[in-house]
Amino acid sequence: MGGIAVILSIIGIFIFLVKEVAPVFFPPQGTQTGHVAGAPPPSALPQSSLVGMDEYQEIIYQLTAGSDHQIRFFNAQSGAPIALDLPPALAKLPITAIARAVGTGNRFAFGTDDGHLIPMTIEFTAGFEEEARHIVPTVTLGAPVQLTPAKEQIIRLAYQPTERGTSAAALTDRGRMWYAAPPFATPPVALTGHGAEPVTALIFDSRGETLSIGTAGGNLYHYDVREGVPPSLTETIPVTQPGASVTALSYLIGDRSLAIGSSTGDVSVWMPVRQAEESPITRFRQIHRFDAHPSPVTGISPSLRDKGFITGDTQGNLFVHYSTSAQTVLKLPGNQQAIQTLTFSPKADGAVALTARGELLTYVIHNPHPETTLATLLKPVWYEGYEAPGHVWQSSSGADDFEAKFGLLPLIFGTLKGTLYAMLVAVPLALLGAIYTSMFMHPDIRAKIKPTIEIMAALPTVILGFLAGLWLAPVLERIFPAMVAMAVVVPVSVAVTAILWQYLPAAITRRFRPGMESFVLIPVIIAAVWVCLGLNQPIESFLFGSDFKAWFAAHWGLRYDQRNALVVGFAMGFAIVPIIFSISEEALSNVPRHLIAGSLALGATRWQTLVKLVLVSASPGIFSAMMIGFGRAIGETMIVLMATGNTPIMDWSLFNGFRTLSANIAVEIPEAPHGGTLYRILFLAALFLFIFTFMINTVAEIIRQRLRTKYSQY
Repeated sequence: MGGIAVILSIIGIFIFLVKEVAPVFFPPQGTQTGHVAGAPPPSALPQSSLVGMDEYQEIIYQLTAGSDHQIRFFNAQSGAPIALDLPPALAKLPITAIARAVGTGNRFAFGTDDGHLIPMTIEFTAGFEEEARHIVPTVTLGAPVQLTPAKEQIIRLAYQPTERGTSAAALTDRGRMWYAAPPFATPPVALTGHGAEPVTALIFDSRGETLSIGTAGGNLYHYDVREGVPPSLTETIPVTQPGASVTALSYLIGDRSLAIGSSTGDVSVWMPVRQAEESPITRFRQIHRFDAHPSPVTGISPSLRDKGFITGDTQGNLFVHYSTSAQTVLKLPGNQQAIQTLTFSPKADGAVALTARGELLTYVIHNPHPETTLATLLKPVWYEGYEAPGHVWQSSSGADDFEAKFGLLPLIFGTLKGTLYAMLVAVPLALLGAIYTSMFMHPDIRAKIKPTIEIMAALPTVILGFLAGLWLAPVLERIFPAMVAMAVVVPVSVAVTAILWQYLPAAITRRFRPGMESFVLIPVIIAAVWVCLGLNQPIESFLFGSDFKAWFAAHWGLRYDQRNALVVGFAMGFAIVPIIFSISEEALSNVPRHLIAGSLALGATRWQTLVKLVLVSASPGIFSAMMIGFGRAIGETMIVLMATGNTPIMDWSLFNGFRTLSANIAVEIPEAPHGGTLYRILFLAALFLFIFTFMINTVAEIIRQRLRTKYSQY
């Protein structure tokens, strides 16, 4: 019953882990939920309509330019118009272009036929009456600003309010581009760097420092419009296929990645990339390319929560993309009506689009884990702000525009690294100690040593981690040159002592009972360690030129961190020594004594008997001991959590830290929102640990059984 209960418990744990992880890989879903009759946009004006919705997707609105310009609000469920008192001045404005500001909030600007810019804000106020939520929209107009030196009609507009004021750029019907910045006391500046190419799209970043202009020739022009600097053209990049034009531009959250749509239906994301490491010079490069639309892209709208965005085309298709994973995650087929403009909902769980016939289409989108694919978890990903693709784990940040990085490979690498160094420390000590205790040590001493070592397994790992992080790490940093010397001096001292022992007179050696020779080595080892510690500074000067950290950095390019793999190797090796020692010693001691006696009777020495008979016969048990120790090291949490810097990097160096899967779970799970992407990926890490240890144990058991069958004759 106990065995069955254990098996059922393991199966239950496995099912629970799979249940928590599976939603991460469910495909996203999207459906059209509403159809509202709006106003058809004027075909003569290229930037004449915008749409949007509140965060609860209860109210949608449409802004329309032209002779009968209007602001309309509708109930998203029923499609019924919502009556609202609008500013009286709005009816008299000759609006010819509408622009939305980048970033959160419903901030807009109108361009007029006489060159003026009028800011406008839509706010939604939520209240509760009779336990029902009621949302009331309000419209606020700002003071008009003259944007062009002469009364020219604005046909394209870019607008961005910032902390220092409002930045604006306008294309007029005469083909001239004007830029104006706060406080609008100076005359507007003409932008001519793009030459005579027709402008098809323009946008500011959210800080109002960069103006990007797309043209019919497929080029992207970047103007530096920072405060106190005259506007200047900084870069010109062809961003489309030859013969294609730029049709839509949109900055993703964070203002570094720029999504670009073209007349051939191509969708790509570009960002500034440094030319060299630590270089201030950047160049715009394409970092991601997505599934192309079957027709020209007409609009792009970014998510306000992550690196996702949606695009629409002239056939009414709606595609949902995610920049980090470079995936087109969802395709919503159209009805052959061109999408004029569209907007992602504030919570990225819906969208509203306006067709050429004036129909407002609403969508519900369910895509809770867009950043997670097998590629983003296990392959290099080109993250925003990086010079090249890489494996990175960084789950959170203080900034809202943070791009979550869920690369599990550094954690898997750290797990294997810590386990490897721990095994390198533990296996020789534990196995050789078991051999000596079983074959050479006096039985009276063995009766005391073996239980003492086994008691070491009861030490809480949190205490070992505490000692390793706060005591051992600083000590190792201080005496590192002496440790290097000990690696040579101690073995040499032991070897010299053993050789000299052979030449001592028999009258002296016979005073020690068989198995007591080890007590001779104890003072020798203590003396060797004491000499190395006393010569720590001279050794550092002789070997490393007085500073071992600088020497490693200069000669090998290695940086020494105080909490590193060396500390973990000692501490975690100390934790698994009792396990390997105890099982190995039992396996060696259980070799039938008559076999050993027969070998010795035939003239073999104890060492020959050990190598030729005992190790072979006990090999299944020794292998099991090492595998159990291996599994113990893989799952260790507290030691690696407290004794390393918990830096998720991929480097085999002994002198820097790492982060393991188990330590990462312990660090991150308290802050992971239940059901969120981070929460489920941490369970995925636990599932990886579960599967990996299960596979290791299964393979180890198969090998152990084969060894047992092969050497059962002994």
